[in-house]
Amino acid sequence: MSDTTATGSAHPTAKPGGVEGFVADWASDQRAFKGVPWGKAMMWIFLLSDTFIFSCFLLSYMTVRMSTTVDWPNPSEVFALSFGGDPIPLILIAIMTFILITSSGTMALAVNYGYRKNRKMTAILLVITAIFGATFVGMQAFEWSKLIADGVRPWGNPMGAPQFGATFFMITGFHGFHVSVGVLFLLIVARKVLKGEYDRGDKGFFTSRPGNYEHVEAMGLYWHFVDLVWVFIFAFFYLW
Repeated sequence: MSDTTATGSAHPTAKPGGVEGFVADWASDQRAFKGVPWGKAMMWIFLLSDTFIFSCFLLSYMTVRMSTTVDWPNPSEVFALSFGGDPIPLILIAIMTFILITSSGTMALAVNYGYRKNRKMTAILLVITAIFGATFVGMQAFEWSKLIADGVRPWGNPMGAPQFGATFFMITGFHGFHVSVGVLFLLIVARKVLKGEYDRGDKGFFTSRPGNYEHVEAMGLYWHFVDLVWVFIFAFFYLW
């Protein structure tokens, strides 16, 4: 064997450093995502991208709110409802927030029963969560109709800064769309759980490995994210 060959076998090629080395290490690693369901991994990636979108929306709202020269509407007055002639500030928003936070608890229980392979309780809790979500969207639609009746539009606002309508309808509408989509998929997953499709591993839409309820957990991640985003919207729009 030649000296060159011996030297080459004794000294392997040096690995690149910095970012290039980091990428090379992860590209060759067979354990980083070993055993992680694709559905769960893709949900995390989707939620990460959605976090950037909502962050941009809320940062834009903060920029507009702090830079406008026109008075911003008072949330306690704009979102008040009258009962018996006396307006109650933010009562509708408080109920909506309570409903959505409660739905996060029922979703957590659904995931827990999914781990236990309890089909009946998992499906029931998923449906209850969907009902909470649908109630939230219905109350949000009532809130929108009230503001529209008061003259608020995406391009104008008789109660103050015109940017209020644009930012409000855009951000709450985008969040409401997420909740509506979540309600639809919660019902789909509940049906598949109740029919035992996850136990058998039936092929089709939202398929899973036999005996695995990973899609229930993925829906839990999505729903908790939607609830968390609402906490920020609540703080920015209704308490600021």
